[in-house]
Amino acid sequence: MEKDGKYIVYHGLLCPKETHSLDSLKYFEEFNVRDDDVIAITYPKSGTIWMQEILPLILNGGDLTPVHTIPNWDRVPWLEETRAALVLDNKPSPRAMVSHMPYHLMPPTFFSSKAKVIYVARNPKDVLVSSFYFHQMARFLDDPGTFEEFLDKFLAGQVLFGKWTDHVKSWRKNDLGDRILYVTYEEMVKDLRGALARFSKFLGRELTEQSLEQIVSHCTFNTMKTNDMSNFSLIPQDIMDNKKSAFLRKGIVGDWKNHLSPEQEVKFNTVIKQEMADSNIKFAWDED
Repeated sequence: MEKDGKYIVYHGLLCPKETHSLDSLKYFEEFNVRDDDVIAITYPKSGTIWMQEILPLILNGGDLTPVHTIPNWDRVPWLEETRAALVLDNKPSPRAMVSHMPYHLMPPTFFSSKAKVIYVARNPKDVLVSSFYFHQMARFLDDPGTFEEFLDKFLAGQVLFGKWTDHVKSWRKNDLGDRILYVTYEEMVKDLRGALARFSKFLGRELTEQSLEQIVSHCTFNTMKTNDMSNFSLIPQDIMDNKKSAFLRKGIVGDWKNHLSPEQEVKFNTVIKQEMADSNIKFAWDED
């Protein structure tokens, strides 16, 4: 591990110093994963906050209390961030957490456990756009520069947690079997109820129709955007400047079409296609 400006470089991956430390990454490496832990894995800007809202509600049968009273970073902490050591050890089972880490860097106890994983993937062009705006408002990150400059950084993996393609492929090349469920952000937007039903079945949680509908209603983007425990409005403006861009900005599919020029789209698609050529992973957006 080494420090580089605003980031800690961890196995070649950029981790913000504002939310990560050498101690937090050591805690991550030595974390004792329990068999009934649930971990949502995402590449940044791919639905992490959404999963922080969803998982507690599924695990507790739809009780809204925690999502109204506990900030999401303590409710479902990032396993590699500084808050994890302060809250996870004292959390009763089953614990829910999120992580941006690739498969091969997960702590040793993860591989020997029975913990379950939900991996959420999102169209990388929308990830690019969301990340661009996040870099503008998050003062603890480098300025993104122009959209063209940031696009080049994104494709080169010179952004948080490296290349999107490396992350996606790492979690497909695993031996987890029925311990992992794959879903896309786009599937969740199109049919949130169906996605939540899949999650509850995967996690062995029987939900009543009433509880399922309550969770669906609460986990819409517009509802989350008004929840101070979820929208990051509690973060001081000198850390996240919501005047530049809201943390929860649009939550839609296809916003990249409003940002990428035809030439940028061709460049982006070419690089992603080349880097995914050694895998058999297919996404619905590949046909766009």
